[in-house]
This record gives sequence, structure tokens and C-alpha cells, in this order.
Amino acid sequence: MMNNRQAYFNYHIEDKYMAGIVLLGTEVKSIRDGKLSFNDAFCLFDNGELWVRGLYIAEYSHGTVNNHIAVHDRKLLLNKRELKKLQLKLKDKGYTIVPLKVFFSDKGFVKVEIGLARGKKLHDKRETIKNRDLDKEMKRFLG
Repeated sequence: MMNNRQAYFNYHIEDKYMAGIVLLGTEVKSIRDGKLSFNDAFCLFDNGELWVRGLYIAEYSHGTVNNHIAVHDRKLLLNKRELKKLQLKLKDKGYTIVPLKVFFSDKGFVKVEIGLARGKKLHDKRETIKNRDLDKEMKRFLG
């Protein structure tokens, strides 16, 4: 399971959804090896379909000529009701959709947890840092 820690620092996550993702075989093997990065990854709509852009999945080390490209747009799989709900929310100013977590389901499928997010202001980020430091101090003092 890979988490996008930067998303929780840069955004207020208001709603979360689980989505499937369309991948190639070598991409799945690379994710199992932990070769995934969320740097600058975000989601966008194109012709009513939700895509994730900027998700880096390294090339598989034992791949052949059929190896995948490390960064390309990947389709996310949600039902129509969820897609319409997300599209309506995106029309509000300041909302975006960011990938939060990539994990394997019980059946072995790769799933992506996406979040409907609103960007944090600078003072919110400072408060997040302050609260994190206070939690560390409390744990150090108590334990």
C-alpha cells in the first residue's frame, strides 16, 4: 500500500472514493515491487471519463520490449453516479481530485483511493506542522 502524504498536507480532503485503475501487466508487477510515486499526480475528466495524470510507475526491471511507459494517463473506473457527483463538485471553485492511496484489494486488483479536495492556505499548512510537532512532543514525553 502506497500513501500520498503530500496530498494530506496540501489539501483538505472532503470526500473519498475507491476506484479501479486500468493497468498493463508490467505496471502491476512494478507496483507490487513498490515502485510508485505520487509526485504531481492529479485526476481530470476527459469526455466523461476520469483519468489520473502524473502517476509515476517505474518500468518493470525484468520487463522485455513489452514494458510500459513510466508516466502516462491511466483511466480510473467508477460507476456513473459517482462520476456525475464528482463532475458537479469540480465545477465549484477550488476543488480538485487527488489520488490518496494505491493498494491491492482482497481479490488482488489494484485500487486507487481518490479524494475530493480543496487546497489549503499557507496558515493552514503552518498549523498542520505545529500540530504534528506537538503530537511528537507528547509521544516523546509520555512514552
